[in-house]
Amino acid sequence: MLRRNAKNTVKAILIMVVFYLLTLSPAFAIEPINKTSDWVAIKGYDPVAYFVDRKPVKGRREFEYVWMGAIWHFSSAEHRDLFIKNPEKYAPKYGGYCAYAVSQRTTADIDPDAWTIVDGRLYLNLSKKIKDKWSKDISGYIKKADENWPNILKR
Repeated sequence: MLRRNAKNTVKAILIMVVFYLLTLSPAFAIEPINKTSDWVAIKGYDPVAYFVDRKPVKGRREFEYVWMGAIWHFSSAEHRDLFIKNPEKYAPKYGGYCAYAVSQRTTADIDPDAWTIVDGRLYLNLSKKIKDKWSKDISGYIKKADENWPNILKR
């Protein structure tokens, strides 16, 4: 009987330790940059191309740059160098998460083809359908997303 209680006590302690460690783990935190499993931001698309070429362009590994814990790909050395000089200008808002989702107090992945530039900032969305919804009240959704983003990062 004593041995059985000791085993249960040890199990209970181990479970409590695991739960405690899990609450400290950054694995549950929202990363500030939305990236693939191999650390690539915005699915390997060139963020500068949205501004310069006015369309999504897949970046190339030979023109990469690490910023904010993510690997950013660019279609040319010129685009990479523009980003290096002013990453905040070219990086998408809300770390490259779906802007509409952030306005709804959550995060979602993106489709690089579902994009908008508003007041010189790049906004990405989950899909073209969501982008259409986003387009119906862009300023309202941006206001909500701007309010929500700091709290989303704290989770």
